[in-house]
Amino acid sequence: MTDNPATNPTPKRGGLIRSSAIFAGLTLVSRVMGLARDLVVTARLGASQTIAADAYYTALAFPNLFRRIFAEGAFAAAFVPSYSRKLAGEGEEAADRYAADALATVAAATVALTIACQLAMPWLMYVINPGFADDPAKFKLAVVLTQITMPYLPCMAIAALYSGVLNAHGRFIVSGFYPTILNVVMLAVVLPQHDPVRAAYAASIAVVVAGVGQAALCWWGARRTGGRIRLVRPRLTPEMRAMIKLAVPAAIANSATQINIFISGILASQVDGLRVWMNVADRLYQLPMSLVGVAIGIALLPRLSAALQKDDHDDAQTAMDQGLVWALALSLPAAAALMAMPVYLIDGLFTRDEFVRADALATGQLLFHYAWGVPAFVLLRILQPAFFARQDTKTPMRFSLISVGVNIALGVALFYTVGFWGIAAATSIAAWITVFQMWAALGRRGVYRPSARALFKIGRVTAASLVLGALLALANHFRPALEAPLAGLPAKEIVVLALSAAGLAIYPVLLFSFGGVTLAEARALLRRRRGSPAADPAPPADLP
Repeated sequence: MTDNPATNPTPKRGGLIRSSAIFAGLTLVSRVMGLARDLVVTARLGASQTIAADAYYTALAFPNLFRRIFAEGAFAAAFVPSYSRKLAGEGEEAADRYAADALATVAAATVALTIACQLAMPWLMYVINPGFADDPAKFKLAVVLTQITMPYLPCMAIAALYSGVLNAHGRFIVSGFYPTILNVVMLAVVLPQHDPVRAAYAASIAVVVAGVGQAALCWWGARRTGGRIRLVRPRLTPEMRAMIKLAVPAAIANSATQINIFISGILASQVDGLRVWMNVADRLYQLPMSLVGVAIGIALLPRLSAALQKDDHDDAQTAMDQGLVWALALSLPAAAALMAMPVYLIDGLFTRDEFVRADALATGQLLFHYAWGVPAFVLLRILQPAFFARQDTKTPMRFSLISVGVNIALGVALFYTVGFWGIAAATSIAAWITVFQMWAALGRRGVYRPSARALFKIGRVTAASLVLGALLALANHFRPALEAPLAGLPAKEIVVLALSAAGLAIYPVLLFSFGGVTLAEARALLRRRRGSPAADPAPPADLP
């Protein structure tokens, strides 16, 4: 970053897709590091063979649930639009005062929640992991590790606020990069460990250390953009009450998928290793959501807020069309690939040491059923900003509550009828139901309907993705023949990486051949556009 507020008082801003590409590129680095982290962690901790794995992933899931609900979802919906409006209408000083009050409020709330959870953790564990009660050693380890990791929550809340300040200024580099710190720290501390329980303790401590580093980096980035957010005591000012009023339903609305996954974890505690299988599947199927849905959603919300403030409905329509088309152009092929060779991907990447072949087979079943929900998980991130930018957080909240109810009912029913993979199927079904509800609500209100050109592009994207999936399924069928020439080498690892690389190379060719996107349109979307981040949003690029 080269921002200097003294010489660059009006930060430059890229177009929607360029901003998304910056964030997605840095998120890709973080996710690749996260994959490396998980490869090491699963090798050291195992899955169904040790108590350490289930206990550690419980410790990671609990603060992560609150982080995704409060630190990410609520702030993106409540803080960023309000901060952007203040920045545009009242200037930097007023925006900084607002951010300072918000920082004090969220820090106080998350610290209080952290302390309460740590004190109540032995009783909470009976609720979140009832199946652990049959194994006292696993239960005790899960309690201790979760108490260790809980301080990660306030660190992430603070990081999310400063990240929101950066995004409102059109700066996405630090926001995209800071998750990498967690992966680097965890790799450094877990790699030397060989005892599963010691590795679990080391990984849990690393989570908190990394959280402090992430908050510090985001604070530094906000300072570099000119933000002067002072430490103040918490005050329930009218502005803070208004933010909380928006944030609570937004937190519920933005967290349906995470709540569904967390509820699934309660069922998972009844099967040894299932929490680990779910976490490994999560690493792969949530990659498109992070790279595409979150990246576009983060860039889309401030742009929609600015367009609506200027009453520029054409820009809002174009932004939504761009977000929708590109979200599906990048998530549909990912879903096709994950469905075409789920077991092969897990076996090739994760099966080693304590993570055995049986774990890969079970994880692959989960991954397949999560995969067909991938486009829905991404679309939720694209459709929600259309409500949030209009300060409507209650409608998505209602839809999310319905989604959670559906997931609970279906999850329990399928878990006890078809087996553990019913958990994944229920989560995907619930996500699609929420997408259809949001789509219908936006259409009824006349807020947003995809243009004919956008629908045309989506059809072409779908065709290209189906062809890619068929090619990868064919390769998966001939797996023994592909691995045979590599006898004596790590054949499955080499082939699965080669197939992944081939899919990445083939899909753009298919996309351009089917007319989903042209080279000229891709260049136009990535062309840098300049303007004020709040008062003068970038003009829309042409829709692909």
